Amino acid sequence: MIPSTPDILARLVAEPTVSRASNLALLDYVESLLRPAGARIERFTHPDGSPANLWATIGPDGPGGVVLSGHTDVVPVEGQDWSGDPFTLTERDGRFYGRGTADMKGFVAAAVRAVLVASDKLLKRPLHLALSYDEEIGCIGVRGMIDELAARSARPALCIVGEPTGMRIATGHKGKLALRACCYGLEGHSALAPNALNALHLGAAFITALKTRQEGLAFQGATDADYDIPYSTIHAGMVRGGTALNIVPNRCEIDFEIRNIAEDDPRDILAAIQSDAQTIAAPYRNRFPMACIEIEPVSGYPGLNSGADAPAVRLLRLLLGDDGPTLKVAFGTEGGLFNQAFGISTAICGPGFMDQGHKPDEFVSVDQLARCDRMLARLIDELRTGLWNV
Repeated sequence: MIPSTPDILARLVAEPTVSRASNLALLDYVESLLRPAGARIERFTHPDGSPANLWATIGPDGPGGVVLSGHTDVVPVEGQDWSGDPFTLTERDGRFYGRGTADMKGFVAAAVRAVLVASDKLLKRPLHLALSYDEEIGCIGVRGMIDELAARSARPALCIVGEPTGMRIATGHKGKLALRACCYGLEGHSALAPNALNALHLGAAFITALKTRQEGLAFQGATDADYDIPYSTIHAGMVRGGTALNIVPNRCEIDFEIRNIAEDDPRDILAAIQSDAQTIAAPYRNRFPMACIEIEPVSGYPGLNSGADAPAVRLLRLLLGDDGPTLKVAFGTEGGLFNQAFGISTAICGPGFMDQGHKPDEFVSVDQLARCDRMLARLIDELRTGLWNV
């Protein structure tokens, strides 16, 4: 007997797959369901052996078909005031509570069940399930799986990323570059501070330059009205520097990010920021040859910008019976990576709302999960009849 989506979700929530932790127990459970049903399963394991990606296929071999994409990692619960155990699924008032229910184990549970349901059907096109790790820290885990699959000749036709959209169709999200600026000065005793070069002061000037660049993007840059924030953004999130109040610090680190709309090339934005860094450090080099601000990449992912008439969007409209307006989401997803690596049409649609994600008492509603189940049941019908050529 095929377990229900809530039953699967309960098992998924019970695995505390916080980013950078192992997700193997969760994958073992998923595989214990799918392999007896006839799914062809591959794992793509991190070099240290702790987390892994899982790729499962049901239906015929060869190209085509649809990928259901989801990540298995969740954000931490430390410091959050939960009303119950965050790793025990709790149902009350028409909601399922637990870490990851909205982002995005609710969709993963529905997708796993869809593969089980599809195993009893004679599909004319394959159904693929892609489960990744470490999405929450920059979409870094899925890349190994995507790179290997993209090198193969048989590629899927479409991808549905099940991040929470309230079961509305999202056609895109911004790209992201996470970066670190390292500011170098000269240490000294604070009583003789003018004889040294304070790296924190260099960092403060750099943050001011970031703010100026952000204002330029907001007031003079390209815009995309589909986003709540319709322009590219620059954000400084962390500053580290100094060891004691009476020591002029010789190093300061600033972690910052660029989130760009499709109309802006993040490399151009970064080049302008690098020019600002050179301008800030240059006046000090006669006295302090070590003065500089070096910028290094930390992580990043491409944006997604599918058209309103893209094949993945048209398929979702058919499955949902939705002819209404699409949206673009403020958060990043792995959709841009699937689209870029495979060159396949990709869209985002999943149960729940990101407003509930990353918070204490995270939840997905019973109704949202049921709507997702119905959407995936219609997808199986399309793959079975072959009327939609995917």
